[in-house]
Amino acid sequence: MTPNRIKSVLIVGGGTAGWMAAAALSRFLGETIKIQLVESEQIGTVGVGEATIPQIKHLNSVLCIDEREFVARTNGSFKLGIEFINWRRQGEAYLHNFGSIGLNLQQVPFHHYWLRARAGGASESLWDYCLNTAAARQMRFAPLEKVGNSPLSGIAYAYHFDASLYGKFLRDYAEQRDVIRVEGLIDDTIMDPESGHVTAVRLRDGRTLEADLFIDCSGFRGLLIEQALKTGYDDWTHWLPCDRAIPVPSSNAQAPIRPYTQAIAHKAGWQWRIPLQHRTGNGHVFSSAHMSEAAATETLLANLEGEALAEPRVIRFVTGRRKQFWNRNVVALGLASGFLEPLESTSIHLVQSGISRLIALFPDGDLAAADRDEYNRQMALEYERVRDFIILHYHLNERTDSDFWQDCAAMSVPDTLSAKLDLFRANGRLYHREEDLFTDSSWLQVMLGQGVNPKGYHPMADALAAGQLSDFLGNIQKIVGQAAATLPTHSDFLAKHCPAAMDR
Repeated sequence: MTPNRIKSVLIVGGGTAGWMAAAALSRFLGETIKIQLVESEQIGTVGVGEATIPQIKHLNSVLCIDEREFVARTNGSFKLGIEFINWRRQGEAYLHNFGSIGLNLQQVPFHHYWLRARAGGASESLWDYCLNTAAARQMRFAPLEKVGNSPLSGIAYAYHFDASLYGKFLRDYAEQRDVIRVEGLIDDTIMDPESGHVTAVRLRDGRTLEADLFIDCSGFRGLLIEQALKTGYDDWTHWLPCDRAIPVPSSNAQAPIRPYTQAIAHKAGWQWRIPLQHRTGNGHVFSSAHMSEAAATETLLANLEGEALAEPRVIRFVTGRRKQFWNRNVVALGLASGFLEPLESTSIHLVQSGISRLIALFPDGDLAAADRDEYNRQMALEYERVRDFIILHYHLNERTDSDFWQDCAAMSVPDTLSAKLDLFRANGRLYHREEDLFTDSSWLQVMLGQGVNPKGYHPMADALAAGQLSDFLGNIQKIVGQAAATLPTHSDFLAKHCPAAMDR
């Protein structure tokens, strides 16, 4: 019997999410299905997702994208982590690095040895044992797989880039692989009265576009997933009260170019600062219940390092997710699937993750409920894990300068986050949970950076004699410092290997 196969896919909406989906589907399924993408030049994109996490390197690898061409064409730069300024207390800062910290020994995570040394009076910071931190402090960058002949891992990194140029880059990629772009505004969604599936969309000029499977990348509107299918939305505002973002680009005023993102806490939210080769991306995420749009705009403009290059605009959002990411024959990606503020640069990754799961669970023409249910289960878990990680930053603050921060500190948090905090506070233990995007190293850095100090450490860390412990820690710190000093500056690396075309 010939299997009933999906023969056509229609992606509704372009931008980062739409063209990421088109690129990936054309790479893996382009020879077996017809792929179309409908978008209109009249509809703009939000375009705030200019910072990424290392998982994007996996996508680039499977798409066979040349890194240097990609960075150059998107006016990009490299990212070692995120610096959090004023989050625990005003005037304090820490770096959430992508790289590993120290070296595990005898099955015991490194931070337990550091906790033991600190309990004995050592003053070194955990971050003194991290190559990413050492490189960031010196504004240095180069890809480095490992540190010389040592067992220490090298540089872990992601990218900053111009989101609009990234969309164009992926569009070129997809169209070279026979994805058909249709220009047009959608006026209506046509549905099968018996199954409730979407069968086609009707454009304003009267054309209809049919498909077996639809991917909704229409942004906050959720044209298919919500307006047509009434899927519903889980609102997480009670945990994450920020509901506005004001983006604005500025000229570069800081040299050399930072190899990391900055997240700077203000009175009712925070500001991102993303260094590109041709400009800096900025934005203020804030709670409208605690600050007016006018005051938030004034705060943002007063904290730019360079000259504003555009008029600020306000983006309104509701933090949360669709009750189903895949409903009937529609899969939602990007802002159509939900929204988590870009504090940890997860927006583009969640698109990537949704695409990867769709390819892994790509249905046949019968659209088995089991495939859909498993997709929704995995996506829901990942969104909730990311949600908890972002709540962590807000809840663990010691600021008393505004109602916003005091409200965040006083709020109840999800049980899943409480359990993780309790385990770490007791003896510094961390366990990776299913579909948790963030590594133990990430949770460790943010918990310590926000002031959570474990009462104890693993007893096996006592197996080293005092002198052995001192030598172990000292050698790592020395190797890390020497390795960082050999790297070129971030600006020099960009200029030599992937300079941007500034007229793009």
